[in-house]
Amino acid sequence: MASSPTRSSSAVKRSAPSSRAASANNSAAPRAGFDWRRIAYTTLASRALDDIEESTNRNRASVPKEHVVLYQFSARGHDMAQVILGSLLTGTRDGVGAYYRSRPVLLAVGLPLDDALGSPLGRAGGFSDGRDIGVVCNLPNREGAVVLPMSGDVGSQYTPAAGWAQSIVYHRDTLNDARYAGCLSVALGGDGSVATNGFWAALTMATTLKLPMLFYIEDNNLGISVSGDMQTPGADIARNLASFTNLFIRNGDGADPHDASGKLHEAVEHVRAGHGPALVRLTVPRLSSHSGPDNQKGYRTDADIAADLARDPLPKLRQYLVPAFMSLDDWQELEAEVAGDVSAALDAARARPIPDAAHIAQHLYEDPSPDVAEPLGGLSHAERAALGGSDVPAEGGELLRFAEAIRRTLRTELAANPKVVVFGEDVGKKGGVHLVTEGLQKQFGIERVFDTSLSEEAIIGRAVAMAISGLMPVAEIQFRKYADPATEQLNNCGTMRWRTANRFAAPIVVRMPGGFGKDVGDPWHSLSDEVRFAHAYGWQVAMPSNAADAVGLLRAAMRGANPTIFFEHRSLLMTGDGSARYPGDDYVLPFGRARVMREGTELTVVSWGAMVHRCAEAAEAVGEQVELIDLRTIAPWDREAVLASVRKTHRCLIVHEDNLTAGFGAEIAGTLASDAFWFLDAPVERLAPRDIPMPYHPQLLDAVLPDAGAIEAAMRRLLAL
Repeated sequence: MASSPTRSSSAVKRSAPSSRAASANNSAAPRAGFDWRRIAYTTLASRALDDIEESTNRNRASVPKEHVVLYQFSARGHDMAQVILGSLLTGTRDGVGAYYRSRPVLLAVGLPLDDALGSPLGRAGGFSDGRDIGVVCNLPNREGAVVLPMSGDVGSQYTPAAGWAQSIVYHRDTLNDARYAGCLSVALGGDGSVATNGFWAALTMATTLKLPMLFYIEDNNLGISVSGDMQTPGADIARNLASFTNLFIRNGDGADPHDASGKLHEAVEHVRAGHGPALVRLTVPRLSSHSGPDNQKGYRTDADIAADLARDPLPKLRQYLVPAFMSLDDWQELEAEVAGDVSAALDAARARPIPDAAHIAQHLYEDPSPDVAEPLGGLSHAERAALGGSDVPAEGGELLRFAEAIRRTLRTELAANPKVVVFGEDVGKKGGVHLVTEGLQKQFGIERVFDTSLSEEAIIGRAVAMAISGLMPVAEIQFRKYADPATEQLNNCGTMRWRTANRFAAPIVVRMPGGFGKDVGDPWHSLSDEVRFAHAYGWQVAMPSNAADAVGLLRAAMRGANPTIFFEHRSLLMTGDGSARYPGDDYVLPFGRARVMREGTELTVVSWGAMVHRCAEAAEAVGEQVELIDLRTIAPWDREAVLASVRKTHRCLIVHEDNLTAGFGAEIAGTLASDAFWFLDAPVERLAPRDIPMPYHPQLLDAVLPDAGAIEAAMRRLLAL
């Protein structure tokens, strides 16, 4: 099979196929190698599920409220080709990145009918236990195609699917896991999604790395109401990508079972054979409105709707199989079988209980209870136990600067755990812009420490899927500000365990330098803004102020079960301010445990990150009245340590680098007002930069950042009250 980029046919017209083409396809014998009865059963079942949900929504006034699907998206018209694709996903570790119209492919790879109906009804169990929209699916197959947790944002399925493809290569070639041999990852998306960052980022990943990945674009020429030529010039992404290097392309008709099965089979075989990625674009009709509340007649003509109805793939599938593959009686028996199975599944789904609201907060983070099943993703309990660790630092360690401590921790964890992979822009040959990963690629190889394309969405999306596959990805975002393009992937990672009711988890570590530099700042490289991640669901946030804490927190994150933002302050990376004794190769510092740096009697000062050192300088000048607490982590943060200190000293000053307005200091102040109000002899004060970006010139930077003198003045002011 040729591996060069090619197309087997010209762009398929949007109108119904000509009678000559239809006659030719109807006379073609059903392709060998396909389980056509199962394909027909699953297509009929998918159509029946859509019928039930659509009719219930149309007649909601006369239907019990608990039977109405509030977010209803039909796969009608997309169904047959998806089911054919699903029938080809036979690898033991195949992966699927899907979207809201992808229920047919889930049915094809094993989604039970009662889950397919119960989850959209919001019932207990299923793929979210009533927590997520019913079309946002997942399927944690342990020995079969894994459907990665879908998301509600368009295009976000692509980079995790590419990450799963890269994890296939790693498990197969580096870990020598035979289960991954010949496996592939497939990303499903509509024509609207090919305009998103995620699509292009994943396409770059797949083609530059020659990953075992299939892009399946089901093109109905509508992004809700926007036509395909507004998403792609010429409305044909396959034609436009014909010259893409390392991309095998097929273009066909998703309403024609013979054409669709041939194109999909050819592409799947190309990928499984190790020839690199493929893209299949099949045109399909959208036989319904975009969603339940949508009225497509507001933006489509009757002729447009009629043309799509004429291309319905279900009658074409019947014509293709009857009588060449089965008799008319066989088809009718199959219809009756599906009707019976769907009816029983509907009764079972409606009989499921409403989810228990008492458990709604469960699974935001790992639940270590022994009776809670392990999700798909991350290191297993046994693997983490084997790695061990102690929260008691070793004595006599050498004095290390902050950057060297992080590098040494990465090195020891790479050596101890073959599932650790370290990656990001410039982390390989260069060793990172701060040289934190210097020498690691040379020591551990390009498979384990590698550079990525310049796409933060791709960096985080791939990390998510790698973690789901059981790896321990440590991804670097070069500077805090550069994480913004990855916001969707970061949000989706943090909510994954909760919204799948502990079926999936993606405990990744994201190393993220930020904050002011040595005598320099600017709005792009010097952003702190840690409160965004403290506010994000499901994330741990580490803000170490010194080398020893950096070692313990980074190792805890790399051996843990929750996703972690590991903030590396630029000033500490560039100076010796954070130098400390190395606490040992087994040192693990639990999250949420603050450090009382110095005892005091009349004022509690709370800080984290590089500002701790300025606070320490100021406290030294003020004297024994000041108690200084380094939070070390802000998600979770050590409430009890702060409350205990303030109840003793009766005063509190909070110092941080993030903006004053809505900075994390406000959360601490709010907690003190609620839980320590009667112990306070003075108002809680916050000292932080004004609400302006970090400036470049050193004098301007000094005017924005609180220095030791300003902190000392605030301390003395509070002590005088």
